[in-house]
Amino acid sequence: MAAALVAYLHYLSIFALFALLSVEHVQFKAPLDLRRARSLMITDLVYGICAGLVLATGVARVLWFGKDAAYYMGNSLFHAKVGLFVLVGLLSILPTVVFIKWRKPVKAGQVPEPSARQIALVTWSIRIELLLLLAIPLLAALMARGYGMIG
Repeated sequence: MAAALVAYLHYLSIFALFALLSVEHVQFKAPLDLRRARSLMITDLVYGICAGLVLATGVARVLWFGKDAAYYMGNSLFHAKVGLFVLVGLLSILPTVVFIKWRKPVKAGQVPEPSARQIALVTWSIRIELLLLLAIPLLAALMARGYGMIG
């Protein structure tokens, strides 16, 4: 039963991750207003929490609730999955830094004014994150069917 609950939390947090990132993509556009700026900041915070939950439940599945750890460590698709997840995490730093910089102005009731360059960089960062996140379940499905075993 615990294995099923951990798997469920893992899948649910992945769906939430994708949904939150989609919300960021739709909301991040000029001109901003104060309500949308606050919403983006909160969405990004919850996105970070969900990413942590994906990681924690993924580690729990590898160590205690999935196949044995040797199975995962001996599977090239698992390494690709983890690599993509890390890359998504690295790409998410840019939007997070932008939203963190908004804290003072938003707290003061001022609307942040991102430059056209910031908007383009953050938008493309989010788009690439979404694309990479789409590949991870495919790798997981292939891995679950025995593909990717090394040696």
